[in-house]
Amino acid sequence: MAKKIINLLILLPLGVILIVFCVANRQSVTLAFNPFRPDDQVLAVSAPFFVFLFIALISGMLIGSAATWCSQGKHRKRARTEAKEAIRWQGEADRHRTRAEDIAAQLPAR
Repeated sequence: MAKKIINLLILLPLGVILIVFCVANRQSVTLAFNPFRPDDQVLAVSAPFFVFLFIALISGMLIGSAATWCSQGKHRKRARTEAKEAIRWQGEADRHRTRAEDIAAQLPAR
């Protein structure tokens, strides 16, 4: 419940700011990919300014996420190997417990 309230208190103002930002930056701009001839329309894209900013924001988030995911690969691999080892040791313990119970059942009762 508290997490939902905190998310609402953070995401609602952020959404309002984002909407105001989009409304304020509706003018069309041209992004030219040819630095030697910027008037070349073949290598140019025209769109509202906020579209380019959103594309930059989203691509930055994706690149950052990919970099984080790649850098944490060694930790995920270690967790997988430790989980497999834990399962193996649990099976070993179960086999020893079963063997101990069998031996205890074979002993004469006093």
